[in-house]
Amino acid sequence: MLRAILAFVLTVSFSLTAVAIAPIEKQSDQTALYREILDRLATRHYRGQDINDELSQRYLSNYIEMLDPMKSYFLQSDIEEFNQWSTKLDDLARRGDVTPGFVMFNRLRDRLLEQLKANIELLESDYEFDYSVDETIVLDGEERQWLQSASEQRDYWRKRIKDSMIRLLLNDKEPVKARELLIKRFTNQITQMEQRDSQDVFQLYANALATLYDPHTSYFSPRTTENFQINMSLSLEGIGAELRTVDEYTKVARVIPGGPADMQGILKASDKIIAVGQGEEELVDVIGWRIDDVVRLIRGAKDTVVRLELIEGGSDSADSTKIIAIVRDKVKLEEKSAQSKIININQNGVDLKLGVIDIPAFYMDFDAYRKRDPEYKSTTRDVYKLLGELREEQVDGIVLDLRNNGGGSLHEATMLTDLFIDTGPVVQIRNAYQQVSRDQRAMMRAAYNGPLLVLINRLSASASEIFAGALQDYGRAVVVGSQSFGKGTVQDVTGLSSGQLKLTVSKFYRVSGDSTQHRGVVPDIELPSLYDKAEVGESQQDNALPWDNIHSVPFKPMPGVKQYFAALTAEHERRIASDPDFVHLVNTLELSNSWDAEQAVSLNIEKRRARSRDWDKQRFLLENKRRKLKGLELYADQKAWKSDNKGAEDDDETLAEGDDKTNAEDKIESIVDKAPSTESLIDSENDSLADGEAKAEDDKEEEDIAETDPILQEAGHILADQIRLQAKPASKHMLVHSEKVEK
Repeated sequence: MLRAILAFVLTVSFSLTAVAIAPIEKQSDQTALYREILDRLATRHYRGQDINDELSQRYLSNYIEMLDPMKSYFLQSDIEEFNQWSTKLDDLARRGDVTPGFVMFNRLRDRLLEQLKANIELLESDYEFDYSVDETIVLDGEERQWLQSASEQRDYWRKRIKDSMIRLLLNDKEPVKARELLIKRFTNQITQMEQRDSQDVFQLYANALATLYDPHTSYFSPRTTENFQINMSLSLEGIGAELRTVDEYTKVARVIPGGPADMQGILKASDKIIAVGQGEEELVDVIGWRIDDVVRLIRGAKDTVVRLELIEGGSDSADSTKIIAIVRDKVKLEEKSAQSKIININQNGVDLKLGVIDIPAFYMDFDAYRKRDPEYKSTTRDVYKLLGELREEQVDGIVLDLRNNGGGSLHEATMLTDLFIDTGPVVQIRNAYQQVSRDQRAMMRAAYNGPLLVLINRLSASASEIFAGALQDYGRAVVVGSQSFGKGTVQDVTGLSSGQLKLTVSKFYRVSGDSTQHRGVVPDIELPSLYDKAEVGESQQDNALPWDNIHSVPFKPMPGVKQYFAALTAEHERRIASDPDFVHLVNTLELSNSWDAEQAVSLNIEKRRARSRDWDKQRFLLENKRRKLKGLELYADQKAWKSDNKGAEDDDETLAEGDDKTNAEDKIESIVDKAPSTESLIDSENDSLADGEAKAEDDKEEEDIAETDPILQEAGHILADQIRLQAKPASKHMLVHSEKVEK
């Protein structure tokens, strides 16, 4: 063991000066901008806070946590040095002095570059890891202290690299290939860090202060501001391609169907863009550039021309390239808008046709709306059209699927509610001065008044909770699923001298008077959750505003579905007790929850391999149990099972090892707030943008909904029960009131 450690020490050399590069400097205009942000926070945020030494201490701790959450790079001596500012950041903030933020970031950058280069040196050497030694590593930064010395840091990183190697080896990577992959990862991290600039540092430092007010308050630099309008409008002007960084190249991950690049037919997924030119101007080499800088060159006004120099396909050689020209146009991100499908449910020999409307976000193209564009993009308009299409299909009822919908426009939440209830209040909003507004109202007759079910989960947040809560209070729909996120605050985005500030200005309350903040919407019928409430949700966010309630507002509940809850619940419990797919889902979740990751991870590969084998065995047995209950042919062995389910696990970045399954928050990262408008808005989680960084997904054939989505299948059965109890065919319900979406 000691020999292995000494070998590692001799392999690498630690010296800040050996890798030091010019420090990132603050810009002169950031002083006034910082004071501007502080003033907005102090005067407009819903939660007032004293700018004092206590806040200064929290500010310092929050910034350090943001810089080095795993305690991997800073040493204890660095933290002691930074503590000189523990009671001074408040005073410096009043003066607009951001110096500490830059000093700490530059120290992190130096430490990180030094360490990553040392990691590469180790992996490129002939050093051999001893996988038979019984040693462990604690990866969770919250469970570790700051590294005390360079020697302790070396030992930590030796273990961390060894852990990464074990993960790859257990996923059938050859040792040489595993080393190459880790070298590639560390090299990419170095490139990304070397591309950070003053704007990045300022944004991070400002946000360490902003998030002390609440987790949804943040500063957007000019570089990031543009993306927020795209997420809300689901459209942009560009070429229609999703891009990602691979090594030093900008690679096409996917060409968006119907976009300019798709219509031209030359640009293909896996092409590498090495240069970009505007019209007939000279091409600019973009190898090694940040992805957002490349995107900025490619995006542009409609009907303008952009030229791209490409390395085609999977080639790594720049010896043979070609140049193409694409005329930019407006690109609609249709796959991120509301979509519908039909599922068939059979109960007691009766076939029912149910419409399912998947609503991934509450989006609206505010700019097009203000310009009175008759084809402006919005959730309500899209859903209204889908309702008409489902009416033509003569569906018996409708499921509104809000799972993973992180929110969006408050206006759209109100308008969408208006499609399903008659006139009445939708939500109450209380501002920082305790003034309550009840202006958000449904103004028209319902466009659809047939059987309705709303499906939510732990990642349904903000606008989703307003909508689901309103329909629940009115008794308009059965709400099923798992307790929602609990994000019950309203943000306002306003321009600054540079960039934008999104800050929480109000809290919203249901018509019943209850806030969904912290608590979320509790479903009428609860279904299993893929996410642990103790790990995911507003209640787990630092500095989240608390739950409270106010007086209810007069509203007229519908006789609706509340009278059927007992019968619906009884039928649901009877059905899930014997449904093979649902039982399989519950058993799989129970297995996952029982498979708690150990605080200290073993670095003995045989122990890890045994644990991984046991994980696979348990999942294999559960799958065969499901197949037996369904009367399907059983898998002969684990090899046949794995072969039949081979897919995403082939990704280099995917780890399938059972004892190291990721936590839910690792999968979702965070509920990210997006929407640049002076309109009041609520948070939204969206994927990466077209003409921006994103991962492509392979198209999959339609599979049996019971197997692929037992939650939706059971929601369909609950709605079928509701239809039977109400005994009113949905085909008789009206789906026409065009004025609903013309307001």
